[in-house]
Amino acid sequence: MGRDIQAIKISGEDRRKYREKVRHSLDALARMLRERLFEDEPSQVGQEIELNLVDSDGIPSMRNADVLDAIADPAWGTEVGQFNLEINVPPRRLVGDALADLEEEIRGSLNAGSEKAGDTGIRLVMVGILPTLQKQDVHEGTLSANARFRVLNEQIFAARGEDMRIAIEGAEKLLTHTDSITPEAACTSVQLHLQVSPDTFASYWNAAQAIAGAQVALAANSPFLFGRQLWHETRITLFEQATDTRPDELKEQGVRPRVWFGERWITSVFDLFEENLRYFPALLPICEDEDPLAVLDGGACPQLAEMSLHNGTIYRWNRPIYAVVGGKPHLRVENRVLPAGPSVVDVMANTAFYYGLVRALAEAQRPIWTQMSFATAADNLHEAARRGLDAQLYWPGLGEVPAAELVLRRLLPLAREGLGRWGVNPVHADRLLGIIEQRCLTGQTGAAWQIATVEELTRGGADRQEALRLMTQRYIEHMHTNEPVHTWPQRP
Repeated sequence: MGRDIQAIKISGEDRRKYREKVRHSLDALARMLRERLFEDEPSQVGQEIELNLVDSDGIPSMRNADVLDAIADPAWGTEVGQFNLEINVPPRRLVGDALADLEEEIRGSLNAGSEKAGDTGIRLVMVGILPTLQKQDVHEGTLSANARFRVLNEQIFAARGEDMRIAIEGAEKLLTHTDSITPEAACTSVQLHLQVSPDTFASYWNAAQAIAGAQVALAANSPFLFGRQLWHETRITLFEQATDTRPDELKEQGVRPRVWFGERWITSVFDLFEENLRYFPALLPICEDEDPLAVLDGGACPQLAEMSLHNGTIYRWNRPIYAVVGGKPHLRVENRVLPAGPSVVDVMANTAFYYGLVRALAEAQRPIWTQMSFATAADNLHEAARRGLDAQLYWPGLGEVPAAELVLRRLLPLAREGLGRWGVNPVHADRLLGIIEQRCLTGQTGAAWQIATVEELTRGGADRQEALRLMTQRYIEHMHTNEPVHTWPQRP
């Protein structure tokens, strides 16, 4: 999905061949599932963290190439915009002191990256949407130099046939149009990977879908875009709109969006890959020489490159991942709903909550997805994105309740139980889930802190843009203390 590609010209013949190769990949996947060729154990977890770049004044900096050269670490890479970077955290077993070790490793990597970026005059920011980002910062000229982003940009707009319309109504309103996918780069996230067996994949994916709303309510950290106060997690609706290949007429016809929650609970990972082929035309129809069925006949495991590339251009909030490591294939659920930040310890608290809760629900005697409709889970996600911890979320047995109450009464105990099943040291589990508890009790998420701080600065006489700039600088200072956001003061 993150592979480099060269600039290409795409013909109708290319698309036909690619569709056939994806079908062959699905045939191979079905056979591999039947023959139980996948790795079952040990399950591993991994992370990707996206970051923003700013100058010393907190203004977006378009210098990711310079920063990457300075960092010189293969774990770091480009993202869509020149003001973005991404760090990939190596996978590990979720057992014992893994969460504490992961926190230490992430802090070490980010501190080292920040120090090297600082030598170029750039600062790194973990935040869902960079508050100082302006409309003039996101255009085709600020796409990262990597050719795959430019080809993807061309293909999305070729499919759409007109400029993107971005319309968001929250505390304030935003209506704008764009002729590139660069607004997608404003959406900086944390992606959580969980390797699971084919037999349990559907349970884990369904559970992840069911809790997406609660995750976003707790972690909301994207209240400002282009100077406007919008949703608590504006990133959700922005990402949905910024990569939409459908003009209005296709939306009216019910064509599925490429940023997609989905429309049903599943019974197998095959359901998702098959939907990809059935519903979505290829954006990057690039074929490899591999014949997946011939590879299987030869006793090896195919890469299924076409299926994986196609999957990487369909942006499910919980995405299936097929990968081959050391000659052995495995499956992962990639959870994509969380924004980056505010601090590393907040990211780790969100991580602990997700991994614990998803395991408890996936293994529950009465599955949660048999007790609520799929549409309700989707509604929960968007309600949480709009209102954060003030959202009213539906949960079986409780009805509609405030998000904070749902987490405190029902979900935190389940998350603690799930971490115990993983074998996580209870000292680390209690510390991180305690942060989630305090966030609920105080009501202070990253979004809530940003909104309150801008209001305080505005009352002090700053205009909106200056308030956003000053708030961003305070945010960076607090981020580096690694204190959880519920403890951050709104005054300096």
